Amino acid sequence: MSHSKTNLRTIIVFFSIAISSFALAEESNEVEEIVVKGNVLYSDQVQALKTPVPILDVPQTLSIVTDEDIRKQGIREIGDIVRYTPGVNTSQGEGHRDAVVFRGVRSTADFYQDGVRDDVQYYRSLYNVEQVEILRGPNALLFGRGGTGGIINRVTKKAVLGEQFGSFDFGVDDFGSTDLALDYNVQSAENSALRINLHVDALENHRDFYDGDRVGLNPTLRVALSDNTTLDLSYEYADHERMIDRGIPTANGVPVEALDNIVFGTSDINLTTLEADIFRGSLTHNFSETSKGIFSVTSSEFEKLYQNLYASGYNLATNVVTLDGYRDPTERENLIISGNLINEFQTGSATHTLLIGAELIDTDNKNHRYDSYWSTTMKDKESFNTTRPLNIAVNSAGVSTNVNFNTKLKSKTTSDIEVTSIYIQDQIDVNDNLKLMLGGRLDQFDITVDDIKAGTSQSRDDDEFSPRAGVIFKPQDNVSLYLSYSESFLPRSGEQFKKLSASSAALDPDVYENSEIGVNWDITNDLSLRASYFDSEQTVATRDESGEAAEIVGLQVDGIELEIKGQVNDQLYVQFGYSDMDGKTSSGGEPREIPDHTISLWTTYQVNDKFGYGLGVTRQGESNISNNKPGLVLPDYTRVDFAAFYEISEDLSIQLNIENLTDELYFPHSHSTHQASVGEPVNARVSIRRSF
Repeated sequence: MSHSKTNLRTIIVFFSIAISSFALAEESNEVEEIVVKGNVLYSDQVQALKTPVPILDVPQTLSIVTDEDIRKQGIREIGDIVRYTPGVNTSQGEGHRDAVVFRGVRSTADFYQDGVRDDVQYYRSLYNVEQVEILRGPNALLFGRGGTGGIINRVTKKAVLGEQFGSFDFGVDDFGSTDLALDYNVQSAENSALRINLHVDALENHRDFYDGDRVGLNPTLRVALSDNTTLDLSYEYADHERMIDRGIPTANGVPVEALDNIVFGTSDINLTTLEADIFRGSLTHNFSETSKGIFSVTSSEFEKLYQNLYASGYNLATNVVTLDGYRDPTERENLIISGNLINEFQTGSATHTLLIGAELIDTDNKNHRYDSYWSTTMKDKESFNTTRPLNIAVNSAGVSTNVNFNTKLKSKTTSDIEVTSIYIQDQIDVNDNLKLMLGGRLDQFDITVDDIKAGTSQSRDDDEFSPRAGVIFKPQDNVSLYLSYSESFLPRSGEQFKKLSASSAALDPDVYENSEIGVNWDITNDLSLRASYFDSEQTVATRDESGEAAEIVGLQVDGIELEIKGQVNDQLYVQFGYSDMDGKTSSGGEPREIPDHTISLWTTYQVNDKFGYGLGVTRQGESNISNNKPGLVLPDYTRVDFAAFYEISEDLSIQLNIENLTDELYFPHSHSTHQASVGEPVNARVSIRRSF
């Protein structure tokens, strides 16, 4: 990647913000911010709803996980959060990326950081997270394309003015993995503060050859330019490397349990690396007690590589496995500029909170794909006897073979994406009992994909309008009943912009619609209940036999979600989730990756001021591995987790987390027929935290 372009974008970030700070510098009264962890989507940042709306007044199903939740449950990655969240479940992501199934829709790109798109395929670290917000249902109005089943937004830690504090966390587990996280905040000047977050992880697990390292550094600076204007600047560096594990084959419709200890790849071939540089700047200005503006710029560069072998076929009778593989390097540069104006005003007896925003995105993506190439078959596949460890130097016929990843170039593309968006949303308090939410977003999505290998180029321009509407009725202050409708779309270039064929370029985007009814009930100030029923439908653009444009109904999913979360009393905390979903594909069959039900329960009990313990149970029902193949399934499973906490002193604590306490063999997800992931056996982790 061009370092001159990096420098130019960095200059643009700070120059744009500096100009805006002078342009907005004027005397006005300060807006009172609402910042309540776990109950409000963050209002002092460019966050998920962009206006400070309590969950009680959001006509949409959502869950919030705080940094305290993450610490007590021993959560290490996004997948651990998903396990305890109703309506979503994990997907394998080919062993090298976060992948989440939101209400039956798999996504590797619907991730956001402080409300800004973060769609590169990698495993996201949680060392600098204040809270994680999981919104279900289409979210195009606030987030643009994608978000077809839901989104995950990470709210990062920011520097805090007027305070000095710090902490470090260190942990080690049975597998030998270690993790260290540092967090330090200091007042750097009279009107500014600096905060530095750092983490270093050494990764290990139960699978042969598995290891990895992660390093993350995130300094942030907050400057109070005036009583009404705040500037946040951030730089994040990430350097990740890990072994890729694609799981084990299936036979007779289920994963082969006898193969649970075998890795179908090698430590030197199955590898993924990531290096990222992310600059972020956000300027917030309070024009008055009822009006504010937020301007943000994000400039990022990612270099990502994954290379792997995996099982693409398996013969149970002969115990012979067929291996396939590929090498896939990607480079991506993003420049994202967004601005939001929020104003509260009265019309008659109604109060309006009006959000008007715009977003500009410029993305350059370069991708190669090399298939594996075996010297014996001169193709991308070869067969081997299944042994532990797998011997890929001799094929199943006893002939020596070798593989390379630079002979067979499958594809080479460069993609240029430009997106211009404008959106408007009005939250209307008609009276004390009735609230309305109305809005829409217009996205102009332009993409050009140059196929370097084929010597061709395809372009597609889409102008898509995505509406959102919600009605909230509050029979009393702590209860709300809502009805909502929303839409989103996914362009034909897909989530990662890697290809665009001539036939795809001629078709409109897929459109996702969601209708939802629900209830939010704050049982007490510290305990809440959220329940909903949703019905979602995908409309797919196609061509009929005459070549004319047509539309068909694609994936249809409906279901219920329930979440109870909070403090029952001073000692007992409860988090309970339940979901039950049904789906249908365009051909009328059963879709993949939709468990017939999920149940989760996490509780903590504070015995006294120093000691407490927690117990967690998650159950995932049976789910299909492939679309329209009901006989090919992942079995249901139940996993039990345990935690204990002890406060040695006011600033020093120790914690024990035990995952899969009953040591159950389970398979949480499968990318395809012969790639079922093997869940971790019982594993204990001890961590110590020091505050200063």
